[in-house]
Amino acid sequence: MSGDVAQLNAQSLRPQPWAACPASALQSVRGVFTDIDDTLTTDGAIGPAALAALHDLHAAGVPVVAITGRPLGWSQPFAAALPLAAIVAENGAVALIRQGQAVATEYAQDAATRLANARRLQAVALQVLAQVPGAKLAADSAGRETDIAIDHSEFTKLPASAIGQTMALMQAAGMNATVSSIHINGWFGDHTKLSAARWMVRRLFGRDLHNEVNDWLFVGDSTNDQLMFEAFAMSVGVANLMRFAPQLQHWPAYITTAERGEGFAQVVSSLMQAQAQSRSQAQTQTQTQLLSLSQSQSQAQAQAQCAR
Repeated sequence: MSGDVAQLNAQSLRPQPWAACPASALQSVRGVFTDIDDTLTTDGAIGPAALAALHDLHAAGVPVVAITGRPLGWSQPFAAALPLAAIVAENGAVALIRQGQAVATEYAQDAATRLANARRLQAVALQVLAQVPGAKLAADSAGRETDIAIDHSEFTKLPASAIGQTMALMQAAGMNATVSSIHINGWFGDHTKLSAARWMVRRLFGRDLHNEVNDWLFVGDSTNDQLMFEAFAMSVGVANLMRFAPQLQHWPAYITTAERGEGFAQVVSSLMQAQAQSRSQAQTQTQTQLLSLSQSQSQAQAQAQCAR
């Protein structure tokens, strides 16, 4: 496929407004996957709207799994404080799983693999820093165990050429590499945000995501969420995703009007309304059935008395 055709196809698949999502689709949602940076957060912090939305989901019994390129060390306070079923950090490499008041840490790779990869990660990081003008390790690098991250927008501004050069160096070394809203991440292994989603559905619920992929919703904001946008029919981009429009090949099905945490809150508000409506309809149906059964029983009793 030529570049022009690919770009035309991408443009034709622009998302619908989130308001166009039918309530009937939201009523069957079992759980939510979400990115963190610039999806839940604004300037690195989770604001009141996003925090309230997470608590609303928890109260309604809708599990939320956050999947992020952020490191294990950075994710630990969030996993302990937020009403999440789990956080999978470092693009699918390590999971922080809520167990009552405690948080357990589990890895996608065994210890020997992680140790061998650590030396390779350091070598690539040094190569990038030496060859890419202006390149700096992400400020959260001390908390990373399975990947490297180069800052392009959080504290250091890299031009598109430097981002492309960094990606090329990582890929030439045999790494997976992605660009988030703030970092360029590189790692050794076949884990991804999508493999993390499959892992968590199996690990937390003992089920296969393949069988219920249409019953999960994903919310993201950047090019490194494209694999999830492609995989989930119920995928949503918060409005700041449009910043990456020229780089997107796979769009979400829907996009919010609000950015970042406010956009996430829009998604949750619609989801809560649809599911409340579904519960109300179910209660009405149950009451109707009970009333019908009661009337049938009364008629049967009346007929029995007449027969005497």
